[in-house]
Amino acid sequence: MEDTGLVLEGGGSRGVYTGGVLQFLMEQEIYIPYVIGVSAGACNGSSYISRQIERNRTVNIDYVSHPEYLSFRNWLTKRELFGMDFLFDRLPNELVPFDYETFNEATEEFVVGVTDCKTGNPLFYHKSDYANDMLTLLRASSSLPMVAPVVQYDNLDLMDGGISAPIPIKQSMKDGNRKNVVILTRNRGYYKKPQSVNWYIRRKYRDYPGLLQSLEKRHIEYNETINYLFEEEKKGNVFIISPTEKLTVGRIEKNKKKLLDLYQKGYADVKKIGEELKEFLAS
Repeated sequence: MEDTGLVLEGGGSRGVYTGGVLQFLMEQEIYIPYVIGVSAGACNGSSYISRQIERNRTVNIDYVSHPEYLSFRNWLTKRELFGMDFLFDRLPNELVPFDYETFNEATEEFVVGVTDCKTGNPLFYHKSDYANDMLTLLRASSSLPMVAPVVQYDNLDLMDGGISAPIPIKQSMKDGNRKNVVILTRNRGYYKKPQSVNWYIRRKYRDYPGLLQSLEKRHIEYNETINYLFEEEKKGNVFIISPTEKLTVGRIEKNKKKLLDLYQKGYADVKKIGEELKEFLAS
């Protein structure tokens, strides 16, 4: 498995699909030496590195009905739909303890992608250099425009990594991985449509022209990356795991049954192609 990366797309609540895939990989003791993700993908990836098989399901499904997790009350009191302090402080430090020791001692490299609000460009932080700041970086990578505040870190203003690098395959290759397993949270055939950046978004982020520019061309970046992945798949360099049917779960979802169904679909989808995946990793 040398020179092999695991690339995790974001997607908010759709990330539970990735959680199901990762549970299967952990049960099979398939640990890929390099993991890179943005937003929900990075959060799922952190529990994969820390070897906590049930954690993604517990955090993202069992706690979704908690009022501090996702609620209109959060929006009224803090101008954020997802409770970021709850998600990145109470949950990992009290309610569903994150295994920092195993995470830090794991030999796998782990990379979190964020967006620099000033430039609109992606930035990538490696566990080998930033292990002590990973929760802050995961929070930044998961801070979606309009529903979460900007995160200040190291004199930078950071937000959702999925804006500038929705599927960070290029960074994985830049870091030396000639082969990559990619977990998508959309079915094959999905392409992102242009989304208008309305006057309110322009006003709210008027100090961040780079961010606004990235939001405007987000669909182009996404669609070009999807086409690139399919080309690399044909060459045998990429192994894609993606939902086999169109999703009914949106970016923000509170329905536990829908979330659990999608988690189980992730598990079932990868189980069906488990032998092909093992062959790809062994080649």
